[in-house]
Amino acid sequence: MSAAHSNPRSALAQVIAVMPRDMALLFQGLGNDLLHELEEIRLRAGQPLELCLRQRSAFVAESGELTSSPHRGVRVSADELAQVLQRLTQFSRYAVEEDARHGYVTLPGGHRVGIAGRAVVEAGRVRAFRHVTSLNVRISRDHPGAASAILPVLYDRVSRRPLSALIVSPPQCGKTTLVRDVARQFSYGDLAPDHPGLKVVVIDERSEIAGSVDGIPQFDLGPRADVLDGCPKAEGMMMAIRSLSPHVVVTDEIGRMEDAEAVLEASLAGVAVVATAHAASIDAWRRRPWMERLFASRAFDRYVVLSRRRGPGTVEAVLDAEGRPLRRGGAEAR
Repeated sequence: MSAAHSNPRSALAQVIAVMPRDMALLFQGLGNDLLHELEEIRLRAGQPLELCLRQRSAFVAESGELTSSPHRGVRVSADELAQVLQRLTQFSRYAVEEDARHGYVTLPGGHRVGIAGRAVVEAGRVRAFRHVTSLNVRISRDHPGAASAILPVLYDRVSRRPLSALIVSPPQCGKTTLVRDVARQFSYGDLAPDHPGLKVVVIDERSEIAGSVDGIPQFDLGPRADVLDGCPKAEGMMMAIRSLSPHVVVTDEIGRMEDAEAVLEASLAGVAVVATAHAASIDAWRRRPWMERLFASRAFDRYVVLSRRRGPGTVEAVLDAEGRPLRRGGAEAR
């Protein structure tokens, strides 16, 4: 694990760096226990600053204390939102413009800043956002060992090969954290005492898995991992298969036709794919366009269903390629 993620205060350094001075001082006054629980920071023009914690949400009062009353919360001004946006562009104006078309900007360390406001649409596609009215900072955290509970079902000890797996859950249930640790443990060889480790390629379209800065991963993905940062998933999977000879490709949030076709290509090439998808269940995921084809083709050997029932990363079920339960539970993956 990188030093930048060894404690909550240093992990939030990149987030605090884009905040206006008064707001940054409020965060610097928060205790480590609270920072450990912090999952989102919501900034809405004219509304109180909101912190979304693991089990609750709260507003920040002038004193720096948390309050459940929105009337006591510090109000966020339109000017403060503009300051945050301006500071985001200091990392890379081009990257910010490209990401913003998709409604978010990624900070160093993998923190994602969601954008809401007036969309500028050209030829039926969002090209930018103007008159931004709110920002949502999703805090990215590293949890080495998060995948330890499910790793045995992602590896065939007889053939000594990794299995393709899809991690499914609604947002904020720990999917990205889980696949990051899958990549790390495969890369280090944490599969069996005599296993040398696997070549892993991470297709990190949104810079969340590796948390790269200038292409350099800020999270530890192990000694055998290669990262295609900011690369579209489908194109990246094909590039990896053609030129990087991976045992495993790891990527986040598949859902498009191109993604489905790339996963099928990888399975035919003998490359395992570990990916995530937003859905409440496997049945719901199968109803999405193009995903039923993946299921029918048995492109994934395992399906892991997560929830927040006992905290992010709760494993509700592990299913085989035909959707039959291998494990049911409620245990936390980490």
